[in-house]
Amino acid sequence: MTVQLSNLEHLPNYQITERLDVVYGSTVRSKHVGKDLFAGLKNIVGGELTAYTELLEESRQEAIDRMIVKAEALGADAVVGLRFSTSSIAQGASELFVYGTAVKAVPMPQQPTYQPPHHQSGHSQYQEPVSSAPQPSTVQSPDDLPRFNPFGE
Repeated sequence: MTVQLSNLEHLPNYQITERLDVVYGSTVRSKHVGKDLFAGLKNIVGGELTAYTELLEESRQEAIDRMIVKAEALGADAVVGLRFSTSSIAQGASELFVYGTAVKAVPMPQQPTYQPPHHQSGHSQYQEPVSSAPQPSTVQSPDDLPRFNPFGE
């Protein structure tokens, strides 16, 4: 099962049918001494600290993976309201924390798109007139969907 992730409070083109629980994942990482020395040198000349960039990317992915495991255990289809947070745990060690709301969601029906009739040369075909009156919409726009309130109100 693939759990979809959204930093929005809704999942575009899906209807949230059930809110399950808050899910999270975290990892605590420390700097490697060799990478720290290289970063110190890079501070002198300037430029991207690629060793730290890679460390943060690995940390983000590990935290997301851990959160997804918790969402899957709840039977979630998606996690909405995804947020990241960091904090310093000890000298040279930081926590990367990701959290969101696990939800069940179903795809919204897609409205059919108008396709103009194909004309064949040399043949005369009768075609039904196309009504220009707007058709009632069964698909709700994201603005009409109920919003999740983390305070339960």
